[in-house]
Amino acid sequence: MINRLLGIVYILLHKGTVTAGELAERFEVSVRTIYRDAENLSMAGIPIYARKGKGGGISLTERFVLDRLMISQEEQRRILAALESLEEIGAVEEGEILSKLGDFFKTEPVNWVAIDFSDWSGRRKELFAQIKEAILGRRVLIFDYYGQNGEMSHRAVEPVQLLFKEYTWYIRAFCRSKKAMRLFKVLRMKRVVISEEVFEAEESRLGKPGTDFDTVKVQGEGDVGCNFPQIILQIDRKEAYRIYDRFEEEEITLLPSGDFEIHMNCALDDWTYGVILSFGPSAEVLAPAWVREEVAIRINQMAKHYAAGK
Repeated sequence: MINRLLGIVYILLHKGTVTAGELAERFEVSVRTIYRDAENLSMAGIPIYARKGKGGGISLTERFVLDRLMISQEEQRRILAALESLEEIGAVEEGEILSKLGDFFKTEPVNWVAIDFSDWSGRRKELFAQIKEAILGRRVLIFDYYGQNGEMSHRAVEPVQLLFKEYTWYIRAFCRSKKAMRLFKVLRMKRVVISEEVFEAEESRLGKPGTDFDTVKVQGEGDVGCNFPQIILQIDRKEAYRIYDRFEEEEITLLPSGDFEIHMNCALDDWTYGVILSFGPSAEVLAPAWVREEVAIRINQMAKHYAAGK
């Protein structure tokens, strides 16, 4: 009966006025039962009323929803915008909730964000669907993982959250082999399988909501944590069109020469070195010295590779 009562309220919110006969047909009960339901809803504090005759039917008072919830129009828009973003990140089932709340508030949601988790080939979309299912269902994820050194290991983890940071997608999860929280780069996860095993979300082990991700070790990256080194680059002014695409405004200093000096804190991995090298001769690492040396080593290795190919 509870489902029927909630269903009646939703239909009235959506359609305004509905005859008892229509409701009786919809819920496969008698008209008498519908009038009894209306009386029960009224006794529960929901202002529902019936009008007889032509054009009559069962209705709710016009301002019932907003008066009951005491939510401003601006708050309604923000709630719908938040749900719209949930739908965009792959939470497909929230679409029905979004539709219902739109009717509830008598306003249309604003499609303010579009996010596509897949790559251009579309192959990665299935992986993000698996990750979402595992996180929401508290299911153990099993996969092969490639560390920075290229070595592959087999992992079983308890996933907690999907994280996007520094142009990279990570899974925050409790790694059973390391017995600690780790961040796993999604692109390094291969042959991902969702097991049937359901894990318990223990706060002492998984951490409280809002855990600082910078204090969690990135698996396969060595002992990186909150102490990311500061890298100082000097980049030629002809690369200006790329500077503000790649770096934050507070990381950029415009030099008197017109060139740029970049101060950034980040984990040192192949991706970071790739960014530095992508600027070619237009970029120079000023500090720290060991990063400068590593870049030089990689440039020499590239040069030898091409020289050997002649």
